[in-house]
Amino acid sequence: MVSSLFQNYTKVPIELVRGLGTTVFDQEGKSYLDFTSGIAVCNLGHCHPQLVSVLEEQSHKIWHTSNLFENSLQEEVAEALCGVNYVAFFANSGAEANEAALKLARRHTGKEKIITCKNSFHGRTFATMSATGQAKIHEGFGSLLPTFDYVAYNDFSALEAAIDEETAAVMLELVQGEGGVIPAEKEYITDLVALCHKMGVLVIVDEVQTGIGRTGNFFCYQHYDFEPDIITLAKGLGSGFPVGAMLGKKELAKSFGAGVHGSTFGGNKLAMAVASKTIEIINEESFLADVTNKSLFFKQILNEQLAAKKQVVAIRGIGLMIGIELTIPVVEIVEKLRTNGLLVLGAGEKVLRILPPLTVAKTELEQASQMIQEVIV
Repeated sequence: MVSSLFQNYTKVPIELVRGLGTTVFDQEGKSYLDFTSGIAVCNLGHCHPQLVSVLEEQSHKIWHTSNLFENSLQEEVAEALCGVNYVAFFANSGAEANEAALKLARRHTGKEKIITCKNSFHGRTFATMSATGQAKIHEGFGSLLPTFDYVAYNDFSALEAAIDEETAAVMLELVQGEGGVIPAEKEYITDLVALCHKMGVLVIVDEVQTGIGRTGNFFCYQHYDFEPDIITLAKGLGSGFPVGAMLGKKELAKSFGAGVHGSTFGGNKLAMAVASKTIEIINEESFLADVTNKSLFFKQILNEQLAAKKQVVAIRGIGLMIGIELTIPVVEIVEKLRTNGLLVLGAGEKVLRILPPLTVAKTELEQASQMIQEVIV
């Protein structure tokens, strides 16, 4: 079939047409365990009944009013995200949230240099592509924004050598997702934060993939005992409905006054209704404890079943964001698992990235682990 679409995605030859919880169905009726969650988006699984209900309810009221009018749903979601220390700006995606973060950092500090990490991923707009430390993302687009320096991840000496009086911010993921599911080392983050505070440099944490319960805490930075100056969110915030957010410390608010930045659709009422209910569910007393419990259970059985496999180099990650590094390219493994009814992702050439819904059952984790061990030598 000749497509009328740009061919900028490498698509698998199935269409997912229905989903419920962890299970999705293709156009032929075949079922799959979805351990991609739409790339860490459907944190509450597919068609969560409470989310369906609030979206339907809001759709019968009003969809869009523009940000020239008050929006009590935005205030509700912002309060739930921000607590007493932050204020929020709403967008539609992670790239937009990261764009806002970069603009805020430069405007607030009056400086232009941003330090990011090699193998990072922050988006595909010109600014966020320039922030991304991967040459393959840059290829073919000519000159990038010249104000980004890339340093080795988890290498404090490299950061120390790069940071200077002209640096506005350091931007990083606390688990590099696209870069191979690599968690930041705690000592590295402690030293990084201390240095940034000493130098008057802002710390931006990209929580687009790690946030909203994915790692067992609501925010991944809570594992590292510090508060970033700026936090970006998307993906799981709407559990499938497009929404993004940039949170900044309250003292930064004066740098984002009226007319400085905006988004036509950012924070629309449909997105806010879903985000509000998503936050409410994930913040229920036992929910995050259950995510942590399931992640420990899953990693334990993965280690037990895969430890002796010659192709397995390492199993790593935080919460239900797990990478299995192999000695071989993962393309064929991903394809075999899909044929057998399990959907997973790659992260780089040799890492399987596993991102089940946070609502996944332990029996589904056991089933997935068994399927994985059957296709790895």
